[in-house]
Amino acid sequence: MAATAKLTLTELRSLYDLPLFDLIGRSRAVYAAHWPDPEVQLCSLLSIKTGGCSEDCSYCAQSSHYNTELQPERLMEKERVLEAARVAKAEGATRFCMGAAWKGVKGGDAKLDAVCGIVAGVAELGMEVCVTLGSLDAEAARRLKAAGVTAYNHNLDTSPEFYPEIVSTHTFDDRLRTIGEAQRAGMAVCSGGIIGMGETVTDRLRMLEVLAGLDPLPESVPVNVITPIPGTPLGDKAEPVDIFELVRLIAVARITFPKAKVRLSAGRTRLSREGQALCFYAGANAIFFGSKLLTAPNPEANDDLKLLRDLGFKPQAPYTDVPVPGGVGAAA
Repeated sequence: MAATAKLTLTELRSLYDLPLFDLIGRSRAVYAAHWPDPEVQLCSLLSIKTGGCSEDCSYCAQSSHYNTELQPERLMEKERVLEAARVAKAEGATRFCMGAAWKGVKGGDAKLDAVCGIVAGVAELGMEVCVTLGSLDAEAARRLKAAGVTAYNHNLDTSPEFYPEIVSTHTFDDRLRTIGEAQRAGMAVCSGGIIGMGETVTDRLRMLEVLAGLDPLPESVPVNVITPIPGTPLGDKAEPVDIFELVRLIAVARITFPKAKVRLSAGRTRLSREGQALCFYAGANAIFFGSKLLTAPNPEANDDLKLLRDLGFKPQAPYTDVPVPGGVGAAA
């Protein structure tokens, strides 16, 4: 996905500040031009290694820096992961994303051997495979790509200016380096952010501006609304996000990334059906699907499927707009 003319922060702000219906009209036109079929990508998310992370992300239940109710767990056995993937596929998911609460992985790590084996097994099911494992070096990125990873998720979270208020154990540039390693290895990149952490609208748009400078552009852009976790620094400081602020951000993201999947991600349990429908109309065309995200609740699969049916959507087939990994056959 080659980079196109990059929108500046000033241009992004001008879009964001349009009358709401004018903004949605523009984003809807972009969406219709690039995504003519009424499809939504259904991505199931599983924590394959939970808790005990050495990073101090202020929103995260999995950080070892905070006292939350989450109990650390070892890396899941391959067959348990594959069973979860089979269930997700049977429910309608076409992409399976696996997250591990690690600072990162390197090419020679034994834990990477195990993850690559799991990735290969999920890919053989005919599902797109996304992983989020923290930072990567070049060898780890190459091995994940060879195992069958379709996309690497590594969110920017917020603007480079606000980022030090959220995380201190790694930098914004560290995030960009990992994204670069994933791209050089040939993996698509899934990268977006979280809103409601105390950031300004300018911070949200700066995040989009940075993402718009990537080459190639992100294959998917998740927009998460923070889920407050007791025991974390943001557990009692997270700010409610007005639905129209969320819709505006989704609309601007759609205009900025015409060919990307804009993913309505964490925080959907706080949105009404009508609110979600407005997000889809503004340009969202992907969701995390299933009753649980890494550690946060999510709408039940049946509820999501009913909503999508009511709106006239169908699940996007796997490998519609990303290459099939070498040696792996897509499901019919």
